[in-house]
Amino acid sequence: MCVLGPLKKSFIMKSKIFIFILVLTSSLILACNQNPSPKTPPIEKPTDDTTSISVFSFINEEGMLVKTRFNVPEGYKRIESAPNTWESFLQNLPLKAHGSQVKLYDGTLKSNTSAYLAVVDLSIGNRDLHQCADAIMRLRADYFNAQEKYSEIEFLFVTGKRSNYKTWLGTRQPNAKNYWAYLENVFDGASTLSLNKQLIHVEVDQLQIGDVFIKGGSPGHAVIVVDKCTNAKGEVKFMLAQSYMPAQETQILVNPASPESPWYDLNFGENMISAEYTFTKDQLKRF
Repeated sequence: MCVLGPLKKSFIMKSKIFIFILVLTSSLILACNQNPSPKTPPIEKPTDDTTSISVFSFINEEGMLVKTRFNVPEGYKRIESAPNTWESFLQNLPLKAHGSQVKLYDGTLKSNTSAYLAVVDLSIGNRDLHQCADAIMRLRADYFNAQEKYSEIEFLFVTGKRSNYKTWLGTRQPNAKNYWAYLENVFDGASTLSLNKQLIHVEVDQLQIGDVFIKGGSPGHAVIVVDKCTNAKGEVKFMLAQSYMPAQETQILVNPASPESPWYDLNFGENMISAEYTFTKDQLKRF
């Protein structure tokens, strides 16, 4: 028989107490883990909605006509012109690809690229003739020529003489070569002085597509209304086209008060400030 000494008994007793405390502590820890404290909710990051906001643009780069290249201002509606009218002809003018630059008659580029937003896709020849009034007379002639209404093509010269295309043709055929020869003869003999006399005055609040802001002079200037839109309040905006000096391609003008827009506000006051010239409200005329 083995008899434990007093020291060994004391050691065994302490070991049992230690084991009991260890078991009790483990139980308490396990019990605590059964009900963990709630997790801290994740911090929500602010959302960036800018990618879902559509930015309005006046320009539709894919559009190849006046009425399809340019969007009307928000809240406005484009005037719908009847087919085969002078107004419809201008709204449907063909445009060069977006970003094209205006060329002068000699092939060089117009220096003031900030004056326009688009270039009309019509050839102008290689002589210094297709300037401001000439471009407007050319558009008017093109409108009638497309419909073979040759007798309607007539312009006043500075000399006071009138030049009628059908009369000018005589026995010649109305082909492209003869037509351009006639136009260059008109460009050479007419100007803002004679065109100003040929057109009739209209009040600015009666503005229509096809009307012309013109100041006859040497030099004077002229621009033509090629589009128009209105809103529910009856407010009107319009679009302008021009050629300039030296002879250059016809261009759709920017509104200098709103450099990304081709639309001018009809409520402009006493003076209509276009991209490269200022007219008064009394200088609006019509064919």
